[in-house]
Parts: sequence; C-alpha cells; structure tokens
Amino acid sequence: MAHIPINHPARPLYRVLSGLVGLYILIFGIFGLVETAGNSLFGRDDVYALGLRTNLAFSLVSVLFGIVILIGASQRGNLGHFMNLTAGVVFLVVGLVMLTVLQTEANILNFSVATVVVSMIFGLVTLATGLYDKVGPPARAEAEREYRRTASTDPAG
Repeated sequence: MAHIPINHPARPLYRVLSGLVGLYILIFGIFGLVETAGNSLFGRDDVYALGLRTNLAFSLVSVLFGIVILIGASQRGNLGHFMNLTAGVVFLVVGLVMLTVLQTEANILNFSVATVVVSMIFGLVTLATGLYDKVGPPARAEAEREYRRTASTDPAG
C-alpha cells in the first residue's frame, strides 16, 4: 500500500516550487495576452511569449490556471494538496494531448514541442508538490513515519 507523506518537513519548499510554477504561468499568460491582442482566439500565428508559442486562447487559459496554482500554493491545508495533484495531472494530460495533435489543425492552443516539454515539466513538479504537501494531525503523521520505518527494516514486509 502506497503512503503519501503527511506533514513532510520539506512542505514549504514544495509550496514555493508550486508557487513559482504558478507565477511563471501567470506571467506567461499576461505577456501572451499583450502579444496576441487583436489576433483570433485560436489563431495559429507565429506568436511567442517568454520563449513559448501561444495564441489568445492559450494566454487566457494560462492566466486563469496560473491564478489557480498560486491559490493552491498559498493554501496550508489539504485544499492545496488536492489542487496541486489535480494541476499536475492536468498539465501532463494536456501536454500528451497536444503532443498528439501538434502538426494538425486540432492544435487549437498553438503548442510547439517546447511548450509540450514545459507542460510535462510543470506537470511533474506540481504532481510532486501535491504528493508531498499533505497536511494531517501530528499523531497521524507520526504513525505513518513509524509504519514506514518498521516496514523498511522488516525483511518480510
């Protein structure tokens, strides 16, 4: 049975990493909105913001998603834990979907290979953040640590 660590000592570091991802996405979205102002919503133009291709729709989604991730990173309870887990999965799924439609007309968010790579990296970072920022009562965290310690020293277990 897998155990998600509770009250992990590096929880503040993981929240900072998640916040940096959210901040980058928010800034990317804002720059993208400035660069794509006046363009069509799902345009496939050669428009870049912070080194990644974008269009108006992708920039709008980035602003909203960046705000959501920043809210999740600022939450000290398990709401942030679930928001980061969800954001990580969304990044990975969107990255895979956009990779499959990269050279087709279905590439409505104007992704490039670099955008897919960044999406995958951000997905892994936010997923890892979600796995290590779970909060619980100190007694339950101690019980989990004790279980892992005895399971790792028990050759049968």
